[in-house]
Amino acid sequence: MARAVWSGVLSFGLVSVPVALYSATESHTPDFHQYVKGTSQRIRYQRVSEKTGKEVDYSDIVKGTKVGRKLVTLDQDELDSVAPGKSRSLEVATFVDRDDVDPIYFDKTYWLGPGSEDATKTYALLRDAMAAEDKVAIGMFVMRGKQYLACVRPDKQVLALETMFFADEVRNPKDEIANLPGKIRLPANELKMARQLVSSMAGRFRPADYRDTYTDAVDELISAKAKNQELPEAEDAPEATNVVDLMEALRQSIASAKSGRGSSAKKTPAKKTPAKKTAAKKTPAKKTAAKKTPAKKATAKKSARKSSRSAA
Repeated sequence: MARAVWSGVLSFGLVSVPVALYSATESHTPDFHQYVKGTSQRIRYQRVSEKTGKEVDYSDIVKGTKVGRKLVTLDQDELDSVAPGKSRSLEVATFVDRDDVDPIYFDKTYWLGPGSEDATKTYALLRDAMAAEDKVAIGMFVMRGKQYLACVRPDKQVLALETMFFADEVRNPKDEIANLPGKIRLPANELKMARQLVSSMAGRFRPADYRDTYTDAVDELISAKAKNQELPEAEDAPEATNVVDLMEALRQSIASAKSGRGSSAKKTPAKKTPAKKTAAKKTPAKKTAAKKTPAKKATAKKSARKSSRSAA
């Protein structure tokens, strides 16, 4: 089993739950090292003193910052002393609706498990209560010398913890993007076609449908070079759509999306609706014709009676 990267107590109200934090994700990118070009000489980084040029043991390194002209240094024990409780406490400040949290604030995902066997019932109680109310918990905790804002959310049988950026760490897009468009009056036909394209490409998110194809290509490149083989280069990125050709590009995109979905595109209820309405309109016409039939028979009988009387 994996080792916990942090352990402490999650508290909400007067209830405290021992919890342990585990990594929820892992990277599959190739493990590259640095070498001197054209050689097998490995590049290594060392912690050396700028004065002596000698390597310094990690245990002899402290953190420091300048306050005016004075250098203030702090070791890890001193840093931990300012928040001994907080370094082992994750206190819930509030429960909020899941949709109230903008994903831009999410940084990294962890699994949050019970910290002990005795904590499983309280852990399950918190998890199921949050799921029933569709709420997530917002709180803060300290890990590895840094304080984190965190969002705890129920995810089936487990609680997931998202470390988050603080508000002042999220940049304002208006400060970063000079040509950000404001409210633009768009042609109704273009907006309609664009909405149709979005609708035709709509579906459910299935994570297994997506794969890191770039890493696959890098792995193939490494394998090919190891065998002295070459791989074809990737295709260039598509050029930007010309505004003049925008409607035609939208039409072709919609047609391509519908053909790609096959039979599912043909089963769209919107296409069947007109056919049902047409059939409904024709039905009364058939009934009217049926009602007229008895009238014709009655007329024929009257004519036959008149003929027999005349003959008599």
